[in-house]
Amino acid sequence: MADNTYDAIVVGSGISGGWAAKELTEKGLKVLLLERGEDIKHVKDYKSANLDPWQFPHRGGRTQKMIEDYPVLKRDYPLNEMNLNYWANDKDCPYTEVKRFDWYRGYHVGGRSLMWGRQSYRLSPMDFEANAKDGIATDWPIRYDDLAKWYD
Repeated sequence: MADNTYDAIVVGSGISGGWAAKELTEKGLKVLLLERGEDIKHVKDYKSANLDPWQFPHRGGRTQKMIEDYPVLKRDYPLNEMNLNYWANDKDCPYTEVKRFDWYRGYHVGGRSLMWGRQSYRLSPMDFEANAKDGIATDWPIRYDDLAKWYD
């Protein structure tokens, strides 16, 4: 019988789960990483990437069925027929909101780390100082000046 004993079990390979698994294994722990989604291969599995909106039945838009099945996702830009296969169905897999929190879940290896929309905005000095100035959370270990040379 196989040894099914682990020091840690990590659920989900998104940015947090994936990083936790990395850190734990680097410390020598035996880790089981569970992932419910498919392994999306770069370019090959981007089924709609090279299609134009007019090549979709609803021109890349939303249908009434999508709006009904995705009550959280419909609040923002991600809901459309061009990328629907990447998102968790809100009705099939609901989560409880105490107050509004738009969290869109994808079921694939890498989780939301794959769904960032290829947008990386330049941080400002305030982004690195806000926690300390507001007295909340943990202060950043670096400052804007530490990254400035990489922006140029």
